[in-house]
Amino acid sequence: MPKLNADTPFIHPECEITESQFGAYTEVGQGSRVAYSEFGDYSYCDRYADVANTTIGKFANIASFTRIGPTDHPMHRASLHHFLYRSADYWDDAEHDPDFFAHRKSRRAVIGHDTWIGHGAVIRPEVSIGHGAVVAAGAVVTKDVAPYMIVAGVPATPLRERFSAPVAERIMALAWWDWPHDALRAALTDFRSLPIEAFLEKYGG
Repeated sequence: MPKLNADTPFIHPECEITESQFGAYTEVGQGSRVAYSEFGDYSYCDRYADVANTTIGKFANIASFTRIGPTDHPMHRASLHHFLYRSADYWDDAEHDPDFFAHRKSRRAVIGHDTWIGHGAVIRPEVSIGHGAVVAAGAVVTKDVAPYMIVAGVPATPLRERFSAPVAERIMALAWWDWPHDALRAALTDFRSLPIEAFLEKYGG
């Protein structure tokens, strides 16, 4: 039997999951924390990933020890500390600050389809990673990444395109990530063996 299935995400031990949704064939690696986020079909994160306030497309590949949508502290106030917004943890007669948490949840990161987020990368809130893009290990992404672009560094900057713009556009028009599960299986040999141009020629992209 396959390890993954369409009905239930494979969540490894020691994970913390808070108000998040998972599509078909998804997986969350050991010790990961996922909060207020959505995983599209076939997407996964490896061990000890920390994902908050993020919308993830299909077939995303998220390596271990990544941080996506790291939460901010209130830099414009007199203090940065938790006591400003987690106030009930410190005083019996104080409440948490609901406006602060609502603002934090609204600042969503977006990860496109068939992306690769490398080991230890950080993707800031409100940043979008385009379809097919690659974020190198250890990168800190502070700006949007174009589809099928490879970025690296601190802060992350473009290295090169995975494919030329016309080829990238053809892949996005084909949108193979929306194919049914059986169609993916039928094309598995071609996914493994065909160069991208031949794949697009065969499948009409």
